[in-house]
Amino acid sequence: MNLRWLALIFCWAWLTPCPAASNDPRPNIILILADDLGFSDLGCYGSEIATPNLDKLAAGGLRFTQFYNTPRCCPSRAALLTGLYPQEAGVGDMMEDRGLPGYHGELNSHCVTLAEVLRSAGYHTMMVGKWHLCHIFFDGKKQLNFQTNEPYWENKSDWPLQRGFDEYYGTIHGVSSYFDPFSLVRNNTPINAEGTNFYYTDSISSHAVANIDKYAGGGQPFFMYVGFTAPHWPLQAPEPDIARNRETYLAGWDSIRAARYQREIALGIINPDWGLSPRDSRVIPWTNVVNKQWQANKMATYAAMIGHLDAGVGKIMSELRAKNIEQNTLVLFLSDNGACDELVQPGWYDVPSQTRDGRPVRVGNKNLTDMAGPVDVWQSYGPPWANVSDTPFRLYKHFTHEGGISSPFIVHWPSAIQEAGGITRQVGHITDIMPTLLEAAKAVYPKEFKLQPILPLEGTSLQPVFEGKDRPEPKPIFWEHEGNRAVRSGAWKLVSRYPGAWELYDLNADRTELHDLAGTHPEKVRELSDLYQRWAQRCGVMPPDQLPAPRKIQPAPLGEGAN
Repeated sequence: MNLRWLALIFCWAWLTPCPAASNDPRPNIILILADDLGFSDLGCYGSEIATPNLDKLAAGGLRFTQFYNTPRCCPSRAALLTGLYPQEAGVGDMMEDRGLPGYHGELNSHCVTLAEVLRSAGYHTMMVGKWHLCHIFFDGKKQLNFQTNEPYWENKSDWPLQRGFDEYYGTIHGVSSYFDPFSLVRNNTPINAEGTNFYYTDSISSHAVANIDKYAGGGQPFFMYVGFTAPHWPLQAPEPDIARNRETYLAGWDSIRAARYQREIALGIINPDWGLSPRDSRVIPWTNVVNKQWQANKMATYAAMIGHLDAGVGKIMSELRAKNIEQNTLVLFLSDNGACDELVQPGWYDVPSQTRDGRPVRVGNKNLTDMAGPVDVWQSYGPPWANVSDTPFRLYKHFTHEGGISSPFIVHWPSAIQEAGGITRQVGHITDIMPTLLEAAKAVYPKEFKLQPILPLEGTSLQPVFEGKDRPEPKPIFWEHEGNRAVRSGAWKLVSRYPGAWELYDLNADRTELHDLAGTHPEKVRELSDLYQRWAQRCGVMPPDQLPAPRKIQPAPLGEGAN
């Protein structure tokens, strides 16, 4: 072959771009879930925390101001992946098996996951991050403390690969160290964290980027579920990232919360007529706090954890751009529940007592010499800072008042969203995500799967909202967790904190739930209470005092590791 032909071949190869886009016109889908992130914790929702990548995602996409999750992590994950209420999917509480259909503690056979449906429709399906949808066995705390290699699982029938995912990297259990996570798994095989600078949030992001690199342009679209554990406790992050935030939070929770409220109004996230809910009654004024440095360090660590999550989202989006597939990739970002006011205790079953190398884990929120951040300290930020994260709402994770169930929700899909940077006040719920993604993927929700009848979807597609249209008035939305319960129909919300009485709010006028109208509208209370009771009966909801004791979990046989 002469030099002229070689030159022509070289020029043709150099000028012809590598095929990046799939031959299938359907969008790639990336579903990103944060863990215990409060309604106001992103810059684009009013926070002082620097979240430039999520802010950019919102600027090129669509923000919802009235999007709901459920009050707790396991139930939200069940609803997210199945499009059903948690009790219908078998996860009405947490991972314990209570011997009732709605409280099996694992996904049941009468639901299908997004991965199962999308894989059947021709999608590659991958997951990275937190699973938290199956039984866990602890022999005391031996597994948590890395004192044994005995199984922490009963079986693997409800692990990600058995529920529709082609590939998985992440943690099976719900809470773990960020520097050395317990229950880390690749596909079906338990593994250990690797590398001297391992940080779990960054590892999740790196594996997500690697998945995009592997599957972009492969002739099929892909679906990837990215389940971050940040910013769930324990408060752990690299020291330089914490240090950058400490000065900010010495201003205190009162001024930070007031500033977030004003930014939310300025951004159009909330109605200025809604009053800021009062400071939690358990929280003292910042001016009276003696241990200001210690308290500020907790929120500085929390902000650093969100910073790593935001950087991970930035890496994912950069990879989409590098592969020339951003325009037709549907990216959704939300949180699993509201901010968490829990105060970590050393006696909790899933809190370790030592690190892998045998150092004692310093647990709790009382010893002021223990500063949040390193691997051997387990702290949470408690009611004071959770009250900030949920600005302007009342209450937290566990509860069905707005602070427990309101999520930031960002959708980015350049080829479909009509108004980049827009804000919608249309109501959405976590059960709407399954029908939304199936419509985008042109996938059919089955009536039967693996010879089992499948319950019908509860939610409806949000795609008309993406296209700038009003979707029909959504059906009433229901919540129940640990006896805390609620129903929203139109602008009316009926809500109860267990074991208290019903409260009634007009959310158009008072979404911060400051003016209970139950006494002046008894007919609306009866109407919504009847709706709730019919839903609870249909979905197998049980009051917490009527739930049977959890069944004792038996571990898998020793040596059953990679099956």
